[in-house]
Amino acid sequence: MDLRIDIPLALLLLIPVIGYFIWTWWHHRHQLKKSQFVVFAIRIVSVVLLIFAMASPYFLLPVKEEQVVYLIDRSASVEGTEEQTLAFIEESLQAKKDIHEVGIYSFASNLQTESMLSNSLEQVPKLSDLTNRDNTNIAQALQLTTGIVDREKATRIVLFSDGIETKGEVSEQLTKLVGSNVSVDVVTLSKDVKADISIQSFTTPQVAFEGEQQQLVTEVEATTATSGELFLYENDQLIHKETVQLEEGTNVFTYRHIGKSEGLVKYEALFQVGEDAILQNNKLTSVTMVQSSPRLLIVSDREEGSPIAAALGPNSIAYDVKSSSEIPSSLSSYLHYNAIIFDNIPGHLVGEEKMGIIEQAVKNFGVGFMMVGGENSFGLGGYFKTPIEQLLPVEMEVKGKQQLPSLGLVIVLDRSGSMMGPKIELAKEAAARSVELLRNGDTLGFIAFDDRPWEVIETAPLTDKEEAVNTILSIAPGGGTEIFSSLALAFENLADQKLQRKHIILLTDGQSYSAGSYEELIEEGKGNNITLSTVAIGTDADANLLESLSEMGSGRFYSVVDETTIPSILSRETAMISRTYIEDNPFYPTIYNAQGWNALFAEGVPQMNAYIGTTAKQTAMVVAESEKEDPVLAEWQYGLGRTIAFTSDSTGAWTGDWARWSEWRNFWQTAISKMLPTYNDIAYDIKQNADGSFTITDPTNQAAFLDVAVVDELGEELDVQVEPVSASQVRVMVDANPGLVFFRISKDDESIYQAGLTIPYSAEYELHLPNEAMLTQIAEKTGGKVLEEPEDVFREFTVKGAERQSITTWLVLASMLLFFIDITLRRFGWGFLQVVRKSKKGVTEKPVAEEETNVAQILKGMKKR
Repeated sequence: MDLRIDIPLALLLLIPVIGYFIWTWWHHRHQLKKSQFVVFAIRIVSVVLLIFAMASPYFLLPVKEEQVVYLIDRSASVEGTEEQTLAFIEESLQAKKDIHEVGIYSFASNLQTESMLSNSLEQVPKLSDLTNRDNTNIAQALQLTTGIVDREKATRIVLFSDGIETKGEVSEQLTKLVGSNVSVDVVTLSKDVKADISIQSFTTPQVAFEGEQQQLVTEVEATTATSGELFLYENDQLIHKETVQLEEGTNVFTYRHIGKSEGLVKYEALFQVGEDAILQNNKLTSVTMVQSSPRLLIVSDREEGSPIAAALGPNSIAYDVKSSSEIPSSLSSYLHYNAIIFDNIPGHLVGEEKMGIIEQAVKNFGVGFMMVGGENSFGLGGYFKTPIEQLLPVEMEVKGKQQLPSLGLVIVLDRSGSMMGPKIELAKEAAARSVELLRNGDTLGFIAFDDRPWEVIETAPLTDKEEAVNTILSIAPGGGTEIFSSLALAFENLADQKLQRKHIILLTDGQSYSAGSYEELIEEGKGNNITLSTVAIGTDADANLLESLSEMGSGRFYSVVDETTIPSILSRETAMISRTYIEDNPFYPTIYNAQGWNALFAEGVPQMNAYIGTTAKQTAMVVAESEKEDPVLAEWQYGLGRTIAFTSDSTGAWTGDWARWSEWRNFWQTAISKMLPTYNDIAYDIKQNADGSFTITDPTNQAAFLDVAVVDELGEELDVQVEPVSASQVRVMVDANPGLVFFRISKDDESIYQAGLTIPYSAEYELHLPNEAMLTQIAEKTGGKVLEEPEDVFREFTVKGAERQSITTWLVLASMLLFFIDITLRRFGWGFLQVVRKSKKGVTEKPVAEEETNVAQILKGMKKR
């Protein structure tokens, strides 16, 4: 047992207090009687006890229980050593005693519990799955482990690792463990690697010009002499393949390439070899900014080509025309263009994943975007509540919905077990969007089916959209597939409804065998003015049956491979059951004062035949408007990009006289010039630091005013933290996976600079020997040991655990007790104690007053007066 004090400085109060009591005793020592001296001593002890209580004293009581925590490194650099580690733990547990509590935890980037601390662990459990193994954070693992254990008990952490930390600083954590009850033993893990090939670097020019010869330099490290194949890609297209011979050590290969791509061009080096221990270090990417004239992407599915391309002519801006099936799915491919035009493209052929990437290209990298109308565009194209609607200056919902015909919609959704996962979640989201497109009062029904129909929402006028959406989103998958009975119920529910439009949408991913006659069912429905569209989800659906059902039902058939297109399909179907989205009465648009556009209409405004109804967003600039106050031409700024909505078409069928107008070519040239971004002439220098952060240097010394955004290859905007370093530099921390990231740097003047950088594979995938020096340092600084034998895990602890027992409360209580005794004796004198003693014996005689109390002295004084 050991007595300790938390606040020793409080004991300094004893100096003035003891001085005061000595001074008092010295000046009154001749006047103090024996009884008064006792009271004086009681008072001194009371005050001294109170001061000791203020110092927070406590006893350290020994604790017999001891804790052993196994901490297993499961990062990529030690992959394949788990069996060896578990065998070591299993053998060491044979030496465990009853006083030992044991826990098992594993870590890579984060800590994960395998077995909680207990004294009942006898066998090693199977380790759980660990998803992110790209980094090793030993410091965080030790910090979290010391927070889990009971710090009053002697604790031994057994760390299994190769000592290669790629995140955090373990040295900072070790200083906190010195002098504590926690020691760290280490077991060195070593990955057995016979042969490995790794690409150490892949460099391309930071800036190049169109037609310039570029040097692509690949540096390959080999642990042994071998041969392999080097592949080089430009924007995911193979440009070079070569069989090369590798020598042990460093090998450098240079390929000279004249690139045909422009803008931000992604290059990738890939090395393949027969025997290779670590595949993750065989690929690296690099980005080159190829400066050239602006380039436009026109997306059109017309077999005869795009009317916009024909209108531009051969001497205009360089452009590519691609179909909806050819548009890319990576951000780098879109940054190859300065502007994009969707010419009457339905949303379900694009998919929301690609829409999201385009939205990022517009928002953060200044790529312009324009949507041109037609029967497959805007609301009729299924763009309601998509990323494309988000970036456009118009909303897909139409003003004046009271003019729409009365509608009846029944959605029949397959909820069988095969729909589990993204299929049913996206289908439910799609159905919810369809509900939001309806008006209150429109008729809605929702039937979910497995091996029988479940009428989730009865077919009736819609009164509460929110409730209907929540009901649809709550459906869970399960069961088999039986289509006919559900479809029959949908036709039955719509048959007697007095509505102008009645439509059924059937979504399924399976096949159904039924004795019922679909022909009779649909023919009878057509007599009641009911139409049917079908959606086949996945390759297992009975596409032939569903397509024939849609043909018999005078609807549309959709074959879906990419589930993300389902919401666009249902939005389109819901919009198409009301053809009033298309306004087809010829009119002369009203032109508003808009910079860059007005000169086109100096000699008058041509007549237009038709357009798709939309609603201008609040901050959009409407350039041309219909007689019904619907936007025909509108633009606005979305992030760094300029976007335009032209709700008429490009063919002349809807635009009427506009297509024969003398300014028709200039109209498209003006739209393109509006969309082209304004790039900054300042070349910011971006460099990656050793800790994974980036330093951006601004040559104009205005780094504090930079706005930085970072987007990965899939179009997802990443979280960034920007810290000023100096007037010319800022430090950017971004949490990104290895691969390609794109930086967008802008200032208040809306000028932008963009660059692509490569985040190389984690150091976990580099071939290193174990860092035995670090592991030894961890053991020595914490009083641990580098273990060789499993039984040493439960050797005798050098530092014993101790439980802290505070005595502050007891000292305060003792001080208070003495304080009350002091008051009692000063108030009533020692005679009070004699009276109490004699009263207990039953004696009533007058006590002998050897000493008078304070009260008696006061009474005598009063008598004398």
